[in-house]
Amino acid sequence: MTAKKIGKRPATYEQLEALPEHLIGEIVEGELWASPRPGNRHAMVSSALGGELYGPFQIGRNGPGGWWIVDEPELHLGSDVLVPDLAGWRKESLPVPPDAPFFELPPDWVCEVLSPSTARLDRIRKIRLYARAGVRYVWLLDPLERSLQVLRSEHSRFLIVGGFEESERARAEPFEELELDLEALWGPMPPRGEE
Repeated sequence: MTAKKIGKRPATYEQLEALPEHLIGEIVEGELWASPRPGNRHAMVSSALGGELYGPFQIGRNGPGGWWIVDEPELHLGSDVLVPDLAGWRKESLPVPPDAPFFELPPDWVCEVLSPSTARLDRIRKIRLYARAGVRYVWLLDPLERSLQVLRSEHSRFLIVGGFEESERARAEPFEELELDLEALWGPMPPRGEE
């Protein structure tokens, strides 16, 4: 199943809440989108990256700390409701996370793990909204292509500031203090074409 537009514009939060539990709902540019839950490869890569970042950046173990790293947060960015795979807020901009089921403050960093069912939505529409909301960094992590693309916002537009693939070791903004072993993110799953 691919991500699908549902209903008419403008979508409401009540329509999003009415979606079946097995779907992830987002309101993107006034349209309700429903996507399937991530597959195992997608979920394992997202979890591996979150695990790599949590120690050094959230709790300061062998790293600088100073961040909140959150899995699949619901972001309310104006009338848009987005759910990236991972997001991070610098603690200086968000000293205490809200006691609510969503965040209204745009994150400083998001990571979208690309799946065939959601890649177009992630790469085009959601990127526009992240730029408009003031998100400073976006990572596009593609488990099938085994690649990481790093984007930084400049004047409300994203520029590609890094690209890494396969088994490279990456130092990527804004977490360049950590050298990421990309091979460890891909895990034991076979490369594309060998599935």
